[in-house]
Amino acid sequence: MTHHAPTAMLSAALQAAERRWHVFPLRPADKRPALHREAVCPLTGDCASGHRKWEDRATTDPDRIRRAWSHGRFNIGIATGPSGLVVVDLDLPKPNSSTDTPSGVTTFTALCERAGHPVPTTYRTRTPSGGHHLYFTSPPGIRLGNTAGTLAPLVDTRAWGGYVVAPGSTTSAGRYEVTDPAPVVPLPDWLLTLLRPAPRGPVGPLAMPVVSGSRAGQAALERECQRVVAAPEKQGNNTLNRSAFKVGRFVAWGDLARHEVEEAFQGAGEARGLTAAECRATIRSALDSSIRTARPRETA
Repeated sequence: MTHHAPTAMLSAALQAAERRWHVFPLRPADKRPALHREAVCPLTGDCASGHRKWEDRATTDPDRIRRAWSHGRFNIGIATGPSGLVVVDLDLPKPNSSTDTPSGVTTFTALCERAGHPVPTTYRTRTPSGGHHLYFTSPPGIRLGNTAGTLAPLVDTRAWGGYVVAPGSTTSAGRYEVTDPAPVVPLPDWLLTLLRPAPRGPVGPLAMPVVSGSRAGQAALERECQRVVAAPEKQGNNTLNRSAFKVGRFVAWGDLARHEVEEAFQGAGEARGLTAAECRATIRSALDSSIRTARPRETA
């Protein structure tokens, strides 16, 4: 029986698993998981006791990896949480952004300079778009989640609940490549401090700023800010996003000034324990979306 040499993608998946990184297949030439969705789960094999998502099915077992990649030239996803990784994703501005919009590399470098630290030297890869992934080992006993813009604009992180595309994978835009094979170093303490949610203290009455505008708009803003402050554990950001979106229509109608709405939600989000940067990014995104999609007042 002739044994064919393993494909380059299989070899890359096995190499990642040798590092104890939990891998799973992504669609060929794509970044999306190649695993079935819950709606069409056959409830057999790995899912015999119930549907298992990509994070649960990611593995370091070489036999399972060989079986998976024997069915096609899949790209490789690394489930960061189970792998004990925190990956800092330095992205590029969107194509329609202003030409002077700084990249994630630039904003992260500036963040390091303000903190008085050099850019960490660690295992680094380059994405086909020209972005960078910096790999760190996660701190023991601390379960970090994903962030988007919390550290700086166009700087995201992937930990529990997230994944990155492994080097060796390719898309129509190009190849994911290792640019620095340095050992993966622990997440620096100063970065951990910025990523960990602030301890939530007792919440007192929310001090609302002075807001001009319609009575209905003011009432909606105060009501939604109170909801943000009282949001359940781990739901602060989602609640802030939903509440800001609800109030955005009053901004679109001219009932409330956007800068006053942003100030009110910023205070509510920080009172809930969210970071200032996280609040700013979430509020801006929610209001932009709400204003863009708001229906006319008479049809709302």
